[in-house]
Amino acid sequence: MARHRNVRGLKYDEDFEDDDVYGQSVEDDYCISPTTAAQFIYKRDDYNQRAFAEEPLEEGDEYAEDKVEEPSHNNQPIPSGVDQARLHYCLDEIREVLGDSVSEQVLVDAVLNSQYDAHKALDLVLSEDSQQISKVKTQSTAPALKSTIGKAREQSARVDADIVPKVAKMTVSGKQITGFNIPSTNVDENDHLRKGTFAEETYPSPLPEVSSKPNSTAHVASLTEEAAVVQTFSKGSAKARQQIDVKAELEKRQGGKQLLNLVVIGHVDAGKSTLMGHLLYLLGKVNKRIMHKYEQESKKAGKASFAFAWVLDETGEERERGVTMDVGMTTFETKTKLITLMDAPGHKDFIPNMITGAAQADVAILVVDASRGEFEAGFEAGGQTREHALLVRSLGVTQLAVAVNKMDQVNWQPERYKEISNKLGHFLKQAGFKDSDVAYIPTAGLNGENLITRSQVPELKVWYNGPSLLEQIDSFKSPQRPVEKPFRLCVADVFKDQGSGFSVTGKIEAGYVQTGDRVLVMPPNETCIVKGITLHDVPLDWAAAGDHVTLTVTGVDIIKINVGCIFCDQKAPIKTCTRFRARVLIFSIDIPITQGLPVLLHYQTLSEPCTIRRLVSVLHKNTGEVLKKKPKCLTKGQNALIELQTQRPVSLELYKDFKELGRFMLRYSGSSIAAGVVTEIKE
Repeated sequence: MARHRNVRGLKYDEDFEDDDVYGQSVEDDYCISPTTAAQFIYKRDDYNQRAFAEEPLEEGDEYAEDKVEEPSHNNQPIPSGVDQARLHYCLDEIREVLGDSVSEQVLVDAVLNSQYDAHKALDLVLSEDSQQISKVKTQSTAPALKSTIGKAREQSARVDADIVPKVAKMTVSGKQITGFNIPSTNVDENDHLRKGTFAEETYPSPLPEVSSKPNSTAHVASLTEEAAVVQTFSKGSAKARQQIDVKAELEKRQGGKQLLNLVVIGHVDAGKSTLMGHLLYLLGKVNKRIMHKYEQESKKAGKASFAFAWVLDETGEERERGVTMDVGMTTFETKTKLITLMDAPGHKDFIPNMITGAAQADVAILVVDASRGEFEAGFEAGGQTREHALLVRSLGVTQLAVAVNKMDQVNWQPERYKEISNKLGHFLKQAGFKDSDVAYIPTAGLNGENLITRSQVPELKVWYNGPSLLEQIDSFKSPQRPVEKPFRLCVADVFKDQGSGFSVTGKIEAGYVQTGDRVLVMPPNETCIVKGITLHDVPLDWAAAGDHVTLTVTGVDIIKINVGCIFCDQKAPIKTCTRFRARVLIFSIDIPITQGLPVLLHYQTLSEPCTIRRLVSVLHKNTGEVLKKKPKCLTKGQNALIELQTQRPVSLELYKDFKELGRFMLRYSGSSIAAGVVTEIKE
């Protein structure tokens, strides 16, 4: 056992040399006085004494240094534990009104004389009698009151829970006070207003109140009646707030101008972003300093011709790749319209984003490239010109402006313009557009020709006398806004912002919403409260159908809200199902559609996998007559009634009830195969 050290008898001080500081505390070389050390040494007895020590008085500092002894003679009896707590409550309530203008001993005297009635005590203090009483009793009661308050505060901390009644919380002038409900029958004007505030903000105790006053029941009844009056008034005002003339307010807000949602579509590299970016620059929506910055940055990146496109393509990836990937949104005004512009992507990989933008649009601009070979590439099979035109028509867009872009590269040849307009006109008529609703405008997006003013280029003026692009946009007809229908909003984005709650963006399809409204979210079936409404970064109190708004909501978990959810009116909620029937139009497809085919459902901002459960019948295109029941497959160009089954519940509306919310698209293997309308909701 010689190799083991004697740990118990070991002296550790001998193991350290004078220069060894690693094994001992660095504070050992410093000495502190016992007085300083006592401040940092914890002692249980000192803690208990400090916890229940007598607090210094706010008034009468001349007694603070002397030890207050309980006198043997006192005009006022020493209150019990419950009375002491009531005393402090009355003092706090009076302090909220008077502040520190009156000495505490005068207040205590008034409370004791009024039998712990805060309102009576306040009347005594404010009256001249209370001043005379305080002068007479100041000398005789000052030591007694001093002792009473000190002892009351010391004993109130240790009062038994069985004796003290339930404590009620109330908020007065933004400050939370904990105290007892003190009955009162004396009411003046100020007290009535004060009691009205208390009745509205007091949270009543679940236990009965302990009171020695016989009129406590009457007082509680009066408070209940006042609270009922306040609640009735608030409900009445809320109902009055809901009854607003939305159409009149909408016209007043827009200054007489009509709202129009415009989407820009077309094949990739047709010049959509450059065309609209230059239009916004000419309208003054982009200042020269920012435009000069875009020009310099695009030159450094080797994309000098993309400067105007960067006005709408704001993300770094879009600018680096040179293609639009998401829907860019901005606003501008014409002479008679307020335009919400949506720049949709043209690449086939981002067709779902394009469908999201087209579903929110009223009118569209189809941009085509007039260059040799470029128009043919976008218009032939595999190009996006045909698909985009079919998509917007299937989603309810009836008015179309065709911007024949890059005409300067073909020297403004009228032959090329006529060739393009003839090919597109024949196709658009088959797609369902009327000739009177389609206009063709020759433009040059990079040079800015024929955008906001009619071009003065001699080659164009010789054969074209039509309107400019801005004039054509201004001549579009605005659709009627269904503001009288129940509220509907399709969620396009969900994000967490500063402050409480979170924000959702989307277009209001029907009805209107106000701040403070309680709305229903489907299909999660959750309710939330609208705390704020923002329209193009401008806060508003209300918004109506057609507005692209940002709603700040609370009362629901952000995890439950996804893109594609529908915010709706609680009284008229949207229907939710997993199986529904629809009438569809089959596009040009390579393979026939059969039962059990998995497809992707695009409905407003929602993308949901689904399966074609049944092929019900083949219909006539014009009359809707049933031509064949239970077909085995569907081929291109057919009109049919089918039944769809989704994986998760989706919120839909019948086409006959809500045209805006009754349309959808079906895609398969990266291409659109059908467009349809909801005819029947199963479950």
